[in-house]
Amino acid sequence: MNLITTILAFIVAIGLLVTIHELGHYWAARLCNVKILRFSVGFGRTIWQRKYGRDQTEWVVAAIPLGGYVKMSDERDESVSAHDRQRAFNNKPIWQRMFIIVAGPLANFVLAAMLYWVVFVAGQPGAVPYVAAPPAGSVAAVAGFAEFDRIISIGGGSTRTWGDARLQLLDHASAREAVDIQVETRAGETQIRTLQMASLNNADLDKDFAAKLGLSAYRLHVAPVMKDVTPNGPAAIAGLHEGDRIMAVNGKKISRWQELVEVIIKNPGRPVQLTVESRGEMFDATVTPTSVTERGQTFGRIGVSPVIDRAASDALVINVRYGVFESVPKAVEKVWEMTVFSVKMLGRMLTGNVSLKNLSGPITIADYAGQSAQMGPIYYLLFLALISVSIGVLNLLPIPVLDGGQLLYHIVELIKGSPVSEQAMEVGQRVGLALLLGLTAFAFYNDIHRLVSG
Repeated sequence: MNLITTILAFIVAIGLLVTIHELGHYWAARLCNVKILRFSVGFGRTIWQRKYGRDQTEWVVAAIPLGGYVKMSDERDESVSAHDRQRAFNNKPIWQRMFIIVAGPLANFVLAAMLYWVVFVAGQPGAVPYVAAPPAGSVAAVAGFAEFDRIISIGGGSTRTWGDARLQLLDHASAREAVDIQVETRAGETQIRTLQMASLNNADLDKDFAAKLGLSAYRLHVAPVMKDVTPNGPAAIAGLHEGDRIMAVNGKKISRWQELVEVIIKNPGRPVQLTVESRGEMFDATVTPTSVTERGQTFGRIGVSPVIDRAASDALVINVRYGVFESVPKAVEKVWEMTVFSVKMLGRMLTGNVSLKNLSGPITIADYAGQSAQMGPIYYLLFLALISVSIGVLNLLPIPVLDGGQLLYHIVELIKGSPVSEQAMEVGQRVGLALLLGLTAFAFYNDIHRLVSG
């Protein structure tokens, strides 16, 4: 069922984002009275095709959904009748041609803004950025962080959720910058902590870099008391009941539910010794966790859940929501923020500050699509918005086979007063195609490596 969800979520995501991108080119071309010959979503063998409109434009859905194109009348590609010559792309003023080229990425940015608007109006749940007690000697501990500090801002940027905090921390971490972090302490005081990032390396950024610094989300202190025990599950078979309290695991005393969980997940199929308090009496029990595998990870599970203080738990979660009109500038600001962040990350990959292992291909994107879809509509919309921004940024890169490369040709033409020569464009296309195929192959390699390594 998870595989089906992943496949459907990926197809919907790619189909929507590619279609919107190509519609940007299409609408701009129509606005400039350019004749459209074909509108294709996907490449390769045609699955569906129809002709519509006064120009009998071919609307096509092809077998390989990883892209699309809008084919316009152009004298450089084919003969154009005298009647349609003024409607050929190459005969349009340069500003119109540049507008048509940039309209595709612009459509992706507009779509992302619309998606963020929906999320901001509907409300986005997130964890309040309270900090867990940092390990002694860690970068966070040296900076003065203490348990239950609430992160208010990072480098001047507001952080309402842990998601905001991680994104802003990653921005500074990838540049190895020291950053001032404003926190509210448990006592309600506002203080500034300066977090040093120089100790991080590229491998740290590929993993949980915040934990490497000693920063992690605060977890509610949950006592190891059982609430729900699954009938016929490992815990029930071991004789455990609702209300039982785990006092020790494998001979080691525990006081928090998380300590029990950490042992259980590491021992799938292996017996674990428990010391249990039940109705004032102590007894020993042996429980053998069931082995469960999800997304390539194998872990243990015994079929129990803890007693949780619901009020205290709810205080750790925030629902970020804005009004209908207030969400408009917030959505535009978010698109700009994500665009700048994406450009910075690409630049730091080129300079070596960020590993190329962070490049993701369609397999990883499909996995994220499936995960976000299973988490709920809001998370799927956030995923779509992020990928839409990424497609917009990627297509504006100055690589000849992309929109950014075509835009570069026109900028050169604008400067020199004449079009770039056919020979130069042909060489550029070959170099650009080789570069793009190389990046695609590397992204596929990263995807496969992630699957193999888990």
